[in-house]
Amino acid sequence: MAEANGNGAQTEAVPQLNVLAQYTKDLSFENPNAPRSLGPQEASPNISIQVNVNVRQLAETDYEVELVLEGSAVDGTSTLFKFDLNYAGVFRLQNIPETEIHPIIMIECPRLLFPFARQIVADAVRCGGFPPLLIDPIDFHALYRQRVTEAAPTLS
Repeated sequence: MAEANGNGAQTEAVPQLNVLAQYTKDLSFENPNAPRSLGPQEASPNISIQVNVNVRQLAETDYEVELVLEGSAVDGTSTLFKFDLNYAGVFRLQNIPETEIHPIIMIECPRLLFPFARQIVADAVRCGGFPPLLIDPIDFHALYRQRVTEAAPTLS
């Protein structure tokens, strides 16, 4: 939409990113060795976390963005816990240049979803009998740059 100013000239519409919905699509928490895994640990467990972002276009301006977090804590050869979270949101992008849509979807949308997904993981781990797992902030811009670099053909 364009708006007219006092001189009757048209001005560009303001770019907008709106969150229409946020929701947990899937959540799984496993505590496979309970109650043994709940006892005192001799050393800090090895914690592994994988992050993925999936996008699906729903309409001309609407996109579903899924933030997928998978992780586990292992003590030696014993798994203390595992989790899988698929947390998603529906975003509406309006008046955004075509060349900027993909970076916004892959960087800004997951950045908006992350604090909520982080809290869900922390609560699930705590409810599983462990101290809450507070995932460090994720640099979605660096992940995006890495994926673009990996997808680009190499020149010989």
